[in-house]
Amino acid sequence: MGLIESIKNLTQFNFDPWRVYHLLAVFCLVFVVLQIAKLFVKRQKWIRVLECFPGPPTHWLFGHVHEFRQDGTDLDKVLIWGEKYPLAYPMWFGPFVAFLNIHHPDYVKTILASTEPKDDIAYQFLIPWIGDGLLVSQGQKWFRHRRLLTPGFHYDVLKPYVKLMADSTKTMLDKWEAFANKDESFELFEHVSLMTLDSIMKCAFSSNSNCQIESGTNAYIQAVYELSYLINLRFRTFPYHCETIFHLSPHGYRFRKACRIAHHHTEEVIKKRKEALKEEMELGKREKKRYLDFLDILLCARDEHQQGLSDEAIRAEVDTFMFEGHDTTASGISWILYNLAGHPEQQQLCREEIAQALEGKDSMEWEDLSKIPYTTMTVPEGCLIGTSVYGIHRNPTVWENPSVFDPLRFLPENCAKRSPHAFVPFSAGPRNCIGQNFAMNEMKVAVALTLRQYKLERDPEKTPKMIPRLVLRSLNGIHLKIKHVELKP
Repeated sequence: MGLIESIKNLTQFNFDPWRVYHLLAVFCLVFVVLQIAKLFVKRQKWIRVLECFPGPPTHWLFGHVHEFRQDGTDLDKVLIWGEKYPLAYPMWFGPFVAFLNIHHPDYVKTILASTEPKDDIAYQFLIPWIGDGLLVSQGQKWFRHRRLLTPGFHYDVLKPYVKLMADSTKTMLDKWEAFANKDESFELFEHVSLMTLDSIMKCAFSSNSNCQIESGTNAYIQAVYELSYLINLRFRTFPYHCETIFHLSPHGYRFRKACRIAHHHTEEVIKKRKEALKEEMELGKREKKRYLDFLDILLCARDEHQQGLSDEAIRAEVDTFMFEGHDTTASGISWILYNLAGHPEQQQLCREEIAQALEGKDSMEWEDLSKIPYTTMTVPEGCLIGTSVYGIHRNPTVWENPSVFDPLRFLPENCAKRSPHAFVPFSAGPRNCIGQNFAMNEMKVAVALTLRQYKLERDPEKTPKMIPRLVLRSLNGIHLKIKHVELKP
């Protein structure tokens, strides 16, 4: 009514309302033209910056997006381009967004020496899910949080986690009894995802989730799958870079729904831990706890001004660690097991080493981790061939026969011959993965106990089709056949 009355008032003074509409339309058109002009200025800037880096031919509108299949099953093209342009090469996502793929170790070292995030565009799509946590935060906030969280990954804190990781792995392996000694293969990625979620809930949050044995599909796991898919889809679809377009789209609705499920899960974890911590403090049980978990440290952390983390900051760090601590590790374990399944000789070397180290035990403890050096080398080797975070690539010119499974390339004397930045599965520099020792321990435990109990074989009829999500997945799953290992008395 206010607008109509205003127009009537204007007409009384011989003002034409259609002229007002015309002026508004012109203003909107000018605004849109200016925005487009800004984008083209940005494009020209990127072209000038990247012109010294040769790369694959680009389409003026699509960039390089049209070079890839919609399902993302052609990651080999990225490796082919990496071999053709071994230092670095640009990739365009649409006409206005460009990335520089870095390969040479010297370039990698320079980039990772910075304390700023390395991918402002893709990271911003993560923020509605994981908040402004360690992965995406910047400046003083990142420094403060990194300092407050570092004690949570001291080796004294990590020691008791090994037994909990082993318990979660044994639960998974017991479930695999239903698939043992059969001709049919089974899909292992979902099993491993549930195991790593179960493990992180026990280790980091002192919570027994029973997610591996509960009936039905775990809602949080499915939400993480959905979020990973939608974030990758948004990154690859240029119009979705606009917040309004994505928000109004069906994919935006699915994204918000999955975020609510993930946040509800996180909030329940924090709520229960706060209540338990309060009860422990009231009853004087704090010093009797068997171990200090990640959430304890988050809730009790204080800086030099005795200021702790806000509730929002705690949820962001928990969401970040829930994702990075279970999904990336699940991807790594799955691809390591798949690679070992295709190499029975190396698999047997690991098995013999594990049997000798465990001396008949069916579990693992902290001290056992240092007794399996060959098995330990299969972890980075498995990640070299199928890295869990697919955006972290190796330099093809540095590695001899990079597609050949050879754990011995990670012998200390062989590592010394290479740049430490030739392969950085946990990144490097000041923003390296704060939980890399946690992840390495869990991968070693899972691989060791799996090989101790089962022989792994690939299914030739179900070869994985690698696809990029937030972590490296397979479009058709990762399928293995397993057989019991005859344990010597």
